[in-house]
Amino acid sequence: MNTPQHPLVSCAFRWAAAAALASLAGCAAPPPAATTSTTAAPPDTASPRPSPPAGASVAGQARTFSTQLATYTSVSFDAVPGWSRDDFSESWPAFLGSCKVLTGRGAEWKDVCARALRVDGKSTNAIRGFFESEFSAYQIRDDDRRPDGVVTGYFEPEIAGARQYGAPFIYPVYGQPEDMLFADARKLPAGNTTVAARVEGRNVLVQTGLSTRDMGAPGLYVLDLSGIARDTLDRKVRLRIEGKQLLPYYTREEIETKGAPNAKVLAFVSSATALYEMQIQGSGRIKMANGDIVRVAYAEQNGQPFRPVLAQAANGKPRSPVKVRGSSIELQLDDGDDDDAGASGAAGAVDSGAIRTRGFTLARPVASGPVVVPGRRAAGAVAGSGIKDPSYVFFKEATSPVGGPVGAFGVPLSAGRSIAVDPRSTPLGYPVFVSTRTPGSGAPMQRLTIAQDTGGAIRGAVRADYFFGNGQQAATNARRMKERGQLWILLPRGLAVAQAAVSSTIRTRGAAVGADLPQCLVPSEGSCVDD
Repeated sequence: MNTPQHPLVSCAFRWAAAAALASLAGCAAPPPAATTSTTAAPPDTASPRPSPPAGASVAGQARTFSTQLATYTSVSFDAVPGWSRDDFSESWPAFLGSCKVLTGRGAEWKDVCARALRVDGKSTNAIRGFFESEFSAYQIRDDDRRPDGVVTGYFEPEIAGARQYGAPFIYPVYGQPEDMLFADARKLPAGNTTVAARVEGRNVLVQTGLSTRDMGAPGLYVLDLSGIARDTLDRKVRLRIEGKQLLPYYTREEIETKGAPNAKVLAFVSSATALYEMQIQGSGRIKMANGDIVRVAYAEQNGQPFRPVLAQAANGKPRSPVKVRGSSIELQLDDGDDDDAGASGAAGAVDSGAIRTRGFTLARPVASGPVVVPGRRAAGAVAGSGIKDPSYVFFKEATSPVGGPVGAFGVPLSAGRSIAVDPRSTPLGYPVFVSTRTPGSGAPMQRLTIAQDTGGAIRGAVRADYFFGNGQQAATNARRMKERGQLWILLPRGLAVAQAAVSSTIRTRGAAVGADLPQCLVPSEGSCVDD
């Protein structure tokens, strides 16, 4: 939430075989006709729709189109499983919440959201008619043309804590460090050279045309590009100053063993494991002894890769199949996962000592080393977290003590109707119909959701993470949720979407040949960063 972006992972599946030429053209054949509600008249659509840019792929006209990560194929609403049975009134408040942001994203959304205000929000038939009239449905497939992906769940945890340090509350919950600096990865020179850089406020600016002798000049710092990870989703590189050098920001181990004196301590909690889970969830509630609740939300992260220590099965393989690509990690699903999900129980543990969170089965950390708290001597008898994952999330106090936590899209999340997605393939704020199974029972779980959040573990085209809310039942469902699923994104008719610059790009298994494929479905500030 801003789940973080707990931007710790990124995905780059490559496509299978050749079906590319037609999909890249954005194309020729018209989509199947959308069904129209027979129980409610469609909303007024008299206002003219703006003309899309020349040569663009257009939602409602293009049969199929492509990005680096996904392919999108038009389908009729009748072909979406469960579409006719969903209670759309449950998703309507979340959609209207997204509209408050989307109206600033272009004329298409401004007009659609204006017409949404005239819809009876209590009538599921009227809402269904609105979506069928205003949107086109496109099934999302990954870059190997597979329709199935992974659907997991997350929640807003609540843990005990205190404002002041004192046993058992000895683990600090840090705010964003004041000494953290940022560089735009897209503006860094290629290669692993050493360059001179200047710091302006919190921004690091590379100075071109300077020799190594100039790097010692006042106001200049040395930046070694060989140690920089450039593939964070938001393209931000997190740095710190040490002497005349700019170095990657501290790892989790460094933060826990050296402390973070440049970061405000928001609270102290008694469990390092619970704090780690809260960092993975991206938000949480800290309950004080007097009953007060301090609500925290994602603020920043340290820029280090997400490398959770996974629990091991009897055969020595990780209980959570994953694929690692550079500094990125992708959650996989195999045939054995369904049994794990059903057997995980209320606590979400797959085996003794394991922790299930956001689809990952983590090994319980072994405490080690002393905890260092800024301004206090380390107590040798107090063990450190023992968590080996180098990534670390910093929080901020949330302003609203009620309602759902605010997700990456900047609006409160709705339990059961908000999802976290990979914004490169599923733009934030957009409606997404998800077909999967209910955790535990295996019953169909088919409903319209709104993409309002991101997450470090949420990478891939066919990838969704249900927000279950807060409380014990939400925690149980979220920890058990790891199912196969399919996604259909709803795009406003007339919206210009991803288009390859050259229609002759060829796809082969494992890679796209040609640099003309866009990374993002709909490049827009705040929801996707394209190169």
